[in-house]
Amino acid sequence: MTASALHSTLPPLGEEQRRHAAKVAALLHAEIARHGGWLSFEKFMELALYAPGLGYYSAGAVKIGAAGDFVTAPEVSDLFSRCMALQCAQVLGETGGDILELGAGTGRMAAGILAELHQQGQLPQRYLIVEVSADLAARQRQRIAHLPAILRERVSWLTQLPVAFTGVVLANEVADALPCRRVRLRAGQWQELGVSSVAAATAAGVAPDGSAGFIECARAADAQLRESCEALEHELPQPLPDDYETELCPRLTPWIAALCGALARGAILVCDYGLPRRHYYHPQRVRGTLVCHYRQRVHTDPYINPGVQDITAWVDFTRVAEAGDAAGMAVAGFVTQAAFLLGVGLPRLMEQLTDTVRRLQLAGEARRLLMPGEMGEAFKVMALTRGFDTPLLGTTQQDLRHLL
Repeated sequence: MTASALHSTLPPLGEEQRRHAAKVAALLHAEIARHGGWLSFEKFMELALYAPGLGYYSAGAVKIGAAGDFVTAPEVSDLFSRCMALQCAQVLGETGGDILELGAGTGRMAAGILAELHQQGQLPQRYLIVEVSADLAARQRQRIAHLPAILRERVSWLTQLPVAFTGVVLANEVADALPCRRVRLRAGQWQELGVSSVAAATAAGVAPDGSAGFIECARAADAQLRESCEALEHELPQPLPDDYETELCPRLTPWIAALCGALARGAILVCDYGLPRRHYYHPQRVRGTLVCHYRQRVHTDPYINPGVQDITAWVDFTRVAEAGDAAGMAVAGFVTQAAFLLGVGLPRLMEQLTDTVRRLQLAGEARRLLMPGEMGEAFKVMALTRGFDTPLLGTTQQDLRHLL
């Protein structure tokens, strides 16, 4: 599909969105100029998503849910949050402590987990949320405010990770939004893909074709990036073809290390769409995994609608496991989302329903969470533990660690 054909399938921007995209484009063009006419994709993605007051996650548009750009598992069904609560209950029953959620979206999972744990008689003392988006934090507070006092009084928001945390750390669809570097293998040499301005469109801010005046271009990878790419090649069972493009996320390692460093005892659950390394960097995946989300449409052009669309890349779960191992954590499980939900007890939750209409409704929601063509296999769950040796409920149905 050509770029123009791809753009024609997307809903048009509203006037407010056009103005916002133009402001973000102007910021990005200024950064490109400040860096000598070329900006790494990693920096482009960081600014497009997180520039204060302008980036996608920093501005005020609705992002998650049917009225937003994409739907997460907690928004698909409260069954996901209830299952996550059952897994938390198992860990907290042995370790005690609290729950820490990173990037809590609309707050729906937090509310669902607290409600289920209250019903189970296993409420944590605190439910902590670390959220980088002021807009999403406001939506979370609004949702939590409607909970009973015994639940809402346990919730608080942090600006940084706690120290010597005990309990469960939840990261649902967070790692995929970490800015990544994009690379290309051409004629046996690794190049880094970056962004330059289209001179004719710079003054206008937004080009007629919606590209916002950006053009992708490559330069030779620096020594550190080249070494990382070559090390990756040596790990893979098959050679990569010429003109192979993909992503590396160096930020993933220190991010996981920071989570592990904050955890004194308990479990970290990383839930996201991703793959083990040798599947992620498969020779047939010639254009990588980078995707954008806008108004429930998925496409592959990160250079349109800056600040108005989400940009994500799949997670290399081998890198997550390596970072956890280096931090002294046990890789306690690696499973598909479907296996995790079945292991924790989703069928039992369904069996408890006596209302036929409600059961049919939840059966449809469960299919979206479980089916391979929906979220069931693309999404994975990795568990990292410290001071907790009991097999996790969510890992009892499957063990994919041998693929890492």
